[in-house]
Amino acid sequence: MPMILNEEQNMLKDTAREFCTERVPIGQLRKLRDDADPDGFDHGVWASMVELGWAGIPFPEQFGGLDFGYKGLGVVTEETGRTLAASPLFASVWVCGTALNIGGSDAQKSALLPRVASGELLLALALEESHRHDPYGIAMTAGRAGNGYALTGSKTFVLDGHVADRLIVAARTSGASGERDGITLFLVAPDAQGVEITRTMMVDSRNAANVAFSNVPAGADDVVGEVGMGADVLDPTLDIARIGIAAEMLGSTQECFDRTIAYLKEREQFGVPIGSFQALKHRAANMFCEIELSKSVVLEALTALDEQREGEEVAKLASLAKAKVGETFHTVSREGIQMHGGIGMTDEFDIGFFIKRSAVTEQTFGDVNYHRNRYGELEGY
Repeated sequence: MPMILNEEQNMLKDTAREFCTERVPIGQLRKLRDDADPDGFDHGVWASMVELGWAGIPFPEQFGGLDFGYKGLGVVTEETGRTLAASPLFASVWVCGTALNIGGSDAQKSALLPRVASGELLLALALEESHRHDPYGIAMTAGRAGNGYALTGSKTFVLDGHVADRLIVAARTSGASGERDGITLFLVAPDAQGVEITRTMMVDSRNAANVAFSNVPAGADDVVGEVGMGADVLDPTLDIARIGIAAEMLGSTQECFDRTIAYLKEREQFGVPIGSFQALKHRAANMFCEIELSKSVVLEALTALDEQREGEEVAKLASLAKAKVGETFHTVSREGIQMHGGIGMTDEFDIGFFIKRSAVTEQTFGDVNYHRNRYGELEGY
């Protein structure tokens, strides 16, 4: 498969850009933040995204999806990143929808995936238990209780956890924290007895929550994948999610760069645009080159998903994309603030939203250092 977008994918990208520009500009995120919206996203806008088919793009047709591939979902997500659009697309589709599609039973897929694709069911992954990404660092327990299990523990940074209709929870049925074996994934209703959800206000206005579990019941039918083998579902799911968040970060990076270049062309000092200063030209050229490299790694990673390449190659590309785009977004967002000068530090200008989003997305499912180290290990170093 060529590492380019075909005609249909380009049309989808153009449609997504037009929609996001008109319906979900950064001003909408600002309003959601200022109004302290309880859900953190506009349900009407989400319904329109669903009508465009975005929630069903990667899933098989037999489960209500469009079977259009992750490259298609990637170009849409890139455009949502440009406007920092608030929606359940990442948590429900990229992360949890993928987990169900990979590890769910036929009954779970038939019952849940069509509802995810229709936007009716919102999902959230309850994975992290500390301030840093550690997918095997699961201390939360799932002990035997009759014919089922009882879940006890706590989770942090659960994206869209406060609005989810169902949680996918990683708990330990055997082994110790840090071990790959012994992790089991459970479907849990957020209103189940013993579940306590506390919304967290993220610096970038992204939706997240902390969730506590106290002897929460879960049946054998609620297990996603096999008992004790949750990592077999979790590993490919997280790699796909990392590629998805990299696509979103790429869109944000490009928009931040475009806004910065536009400002360099209009802001004058000593009677000339500051963009004519050689030092700023060099810095802008460096950003441009890094963005072009980031585009390539994201497109290659998305292509690998649609070609269904072997897991280790996808894992390498996922870490490469997450590390490279994370590094680029970090640089471009900070250069954007610097080049805007003092006004860039004020809330009046939208450029500040990008540096905040960079700080949060860089940590989501592993930061630059995590993925550099992981890439090295996958390469045998």
